[in-house]
Amino acid sequence: MTFKKINAWFHLWLGIVSGIGVVILGITGCILVFEQEINSLSSPWLHAENNTSSRILPPSVLYRSVEKAFPGREIESVWYKGENRTAHFSIHEMDSTVYVNPYTAQVVAAVPQSDIFQFIKDGHYYFWFPREIGHAITGWTTLVFFLITISGLILWWPKKWTKKTRAQSFTVRWKAKFKRINYDLHNVLGFYSLLLALLIAATALMMSFAWFNNGVNWLAGADTKKPRIKALSDTTKLVKMNLLTTLDKAWHKGVYELAEHNHQEIILHFPEKPSDPIYVCTDMYKGTWRDVYLDQYTMEVLPGSNKRLRDEQLAEWINRSNYGLHVGDFAGMYTKIPYFIVSLICASLPITGFYIWWGKKRKSAKKTKPKVKQLIIS
Repeated sequence: MTFKKINAWFHLWLGIVSGIGVVILGITGCILVFEQEINSLSSPWLHAENNTSSRILPPSVLYRSVEKAFPGREIESVWYKGENRTAHFSIHEMDSTVYVNPYTAQVVAAVPQSDIFQFIKDGHYYFWFPREIGHAITGWTTLVFFLITISGLILWWPKKWTKKTRAQSFTVRWKAKFKRINYDLHNVLGFYSLLLALLIAATALMMSFAWFNNGVNWLAGADTKKPRIKALSDTTKLVKMNLLTTLDKAWHKGVYELAEHNHQEIILHFPEKPSDPIYVCTDMYKGTWRDVYLDQYTMEVLPGSNKRLRDEQLAEWINRSNYGLHVGDFAGMYTKIPYFIVSLICASLPITGFYIWWGKKRKSAKKTKPKVKQLIIS
């Protein structure tokens, strides 16, 4: 009984402290689950029709087109989004993304990055605070939510499993009074969303805290003390080279040699210094991707690059799959819809929980009030 009281106190007050944050994370998370689908419907510049049945053009052709449209600007990277999609160019110190038709090299649009979804992401990642402060707050809020979810399971667990307790634990009595419906929504829906809520929270904690990420890696058998390898091009082989020709070679290698999934979806980040590698991001599939670093002189894959996901050790597989597991992108709509529902339930739990606490507080106040009156009369 002492443990149950401590657990109930723990659940109540940590829930009150983190309540507003959990509501924000849940609601913004609901919206971000379908970010790609909403953007696809509302942003015509993301689409590129291939009316001539021509092939996707290499980076050099698209680069020249962007350079002509924005002279004197430093082009940093290009993201090919695949068939019938525009390529996205990032330009240094320019708060807009440039969209180019990959079949014709025509510049379609330059759209500011600070759209409604960026506002929602800032809320989800940082609660609209400065980045360092907000990142810490969202991390600790998620940790508190993770702990109170476990304590909620302890509170939910019946003392005895009977027909009555099973009905109370697994069903919402919609015909009851609002107070009872609210309790069931908190108790029953909280239980049904438990496993997915814990998965969402745990994957968020891996992105929030190095100690949590290292702990998961250690449990998965990784050497957490192993130094990170920095990929560098071999400047001893420095030769005269044409940047655009090199980019075309890197693009061709990424699409036709490195990629295993979604071959036409690829990111190229252009090197700034002779020692920089060419960054290639490929195998963007089910919320995962593969980071590859190419020597800009030899096109060799440098140490520090990812293997194909199926060839990775368990710890690295978890790290690379973490984002897809967090956002529910690993099985398309089959996981996105449950993630949306569970995020909505998580956002509702602090509200229903607060109403339960407030109702008990008012009931307790009503019970003590007559006694005070009787004392005054006597």
